[in-house]
Amino acid sequence: MQYRIRLIQSEEGWAVSCPSLPGCHSQGITREEAVENIKTAILEWLQVEAEESGVSKVEEDLVVV
Repeated sequence: MQYRIRLIQSEEGWAVSCPSLPGCHSQGITREEAVENIKTAILEWLQVEAEESGVSKVEEDLVVV
C-alpha cells in the first residue's frame, strides 16, 4: 500500500501526517527522520485499526513521497 504524506517545516523541525489516516501524525528534527517516523506511525495506526476491527495481521511495506 502507498500513502501520501504531508510534511511541514518549522523552526522546531518537521511535522508530518498521513491525511488518509485520521490522527496519524509524527515529527522529526530532519525531513528524513520525520519520514521514517511517519512510516512507523502508519504501521502502528494500521495495527491498532486491525485490532479494533478484528483483523489478525497488517503489514506495511512502502511509503512513496
